[in-house]
Amino acid sequence: MFDLAWSHILLLGLVALLVIGPKDLPRALRTVGVWVGRARAIAREFQGSLDQMIREAELEEVRKEVEKAATIDVGHTIESTVDPGGEMKQAFAGPIEEAPAPRDSAPVVEHVAAPASEPAPAAEAAEPHPEAPKSGTHN
Repeated sequence: MFDLAWSHILLLGLVALLVIGPKDLPRALRTVGVWVGRARAIAREFQGSLDQMIREAELEEVRKEVEKAATIDVGHTIESTVDPGGEMKQAFAGPIEEAPAPRDSAPVVEHVAAPASEPAPAAEAAEPHPEAPKSGTHN
């Protein structure tokens, strides 16, 4: 933007020396330096404010994206992706029936230990074992 070559700087210095004079030139250069420093500080502050506004705008965009992602019904999305026609849902929606007990199983008999003074009952010897083959049924 501003193109200052050494020849331009030398020309400005000579004009300043002639206009201001050699006695007041150091004070004038110091004042110019202070003003240039203030201008740079204002430019730095302005650039920092712009950067902060850009970061806040980006954070606002990210916050909106996160809110959008949080409002998506993940379960419905997965369900519509896996089973778009709803056939599996209908297949599994029927009532659940319990499996019937096998017919050939013998009733469960709990054995209670008899007191020590009485003899053990002979009922176990009279009943055949449930897994033993019944008489007359040979394979």
